[in-house]
Amino acid sequence: MANGLLIMLPGPTNVPDRVLRAMSKPLIGHRGPEFRELHERIIENARYAFQTEGDVLVLTCSGTGGVACAIENAITPGDKVVVPVFGVFSERIAETARRVGADVVEVPIRWGSAPRAEQVAGALEGAKALCVVYNETSTGATARELAKLCELAKEAEALVIVDAVSILGGDELPVDKWGVDICITGSQKCLACPPGLALLSISEDAWEAIRANPRRPFYFDLVRAREFYEERRETPFTPAIPLFYALDEALKIIREEGLEARIERHRTCARAFYAGLAAFGLEPYPEPEWRSNTVITVRVPSDVDVEALRRAMKEQYGVLVAGGMGKTKGLVIRIGCMGAITAREVLITLSALGASLSSLGHEVEMGEGLEAARRELGLA
Repeated sequence: MANGLLIMLPGPTNVPDRVLRAMSKPLIGHRGPEFRELHERIIENARYAFQTEGDVLVLTCSGTGGVACAIENAITPGDKVVVPVFGVFSERIAETARRVGADVVEVPIRWGSAPRAEQVAGALEGAKALCVVYNETSTGATARELAKLCELAKEAEALVIVDAVSILGGDELPVDKWGVDICITGSQKCLACPPGLALLSISEDAWEAIRANPRRPFYFDLVRAREFYEERRETPFTPAIPLFYALDEALKIIREEGLEARIERHRTCARAFYAGLAAFGLEPYPEPEWRSNTVITVRVPSDVDVEALRRAMKEQYGVLVAGGMGKTKGLVIRIGCMGAITAREVLITLSALGASLSSLGHEVEMGEGLEAARRELGLA
């Protein structure tokens, strides 16, 4: 808990104490052997998390910065870029591509669902890239047909750029197996690390496009970043060293737990959330087949004010959840089920939600909700 609060946001999320402690290590020079050893270990463990044999780079910026970096390096003015749009973050990818001068073809998808392969197939002819948000944080919908989308893109000889900011490390995403060319995540989500770092995996096809781009950004030039890592195990500019310490520890924890076990833990906790919410009589925002295992988005009853509910959960029960974004603002709350999530956090959050709803005049079956969650958690 931070400041007495249990942070159940869809990022930043709760951070293990050993990760926080790692940030207190003495500073080191980023041009010395100590940093090179740290950096190399981070990259090797990040490859494990991404399930890739290719390059992974760490940038000192937010996840959104990582997405912008990917597009600004791989896309040039006039390139056709296909973006399925089904939430705020897919809207942002489309806008980012437009700002570099791309010919953006948006494929509109109903919010609460996610793109199917057949919805995107017809738009891919002549495309330079397909940009997909794997987990739409604004709606809690996961693009479960991502592997099929990657296949279609490869058939069309298009790159696949995936925003996996709120899902990598919490659900299945074998980057090399599925053929993702650039995959981006952020430190503060399923990796259970403080915010401030973005990680990108980059395929050889993506490198070909990046090297051919004469308009790469200066600070986020991925070719320069790759050269600095390969030649020196360094970064081109000053990195956030305390955050690198934290990421190193967070990635060690993922190795210790095992990626498969970590993903299954997220699935179990998500099932418990959905079972508890159903017993409360609450409806998740996404359609069943698209429901995320890392961002639980639930409709707030019409007789309850969203902000009053969030305030009650925070002030009365010490649990911090998020409201909606874009079309979902004022309609939903969003709960982070990611990173260091366990049965404890699930049950505390459901208890706070149920009690807060009751305090606001909307009665729920508290016992039934908690019992349903406990069954999914294997505690009943």
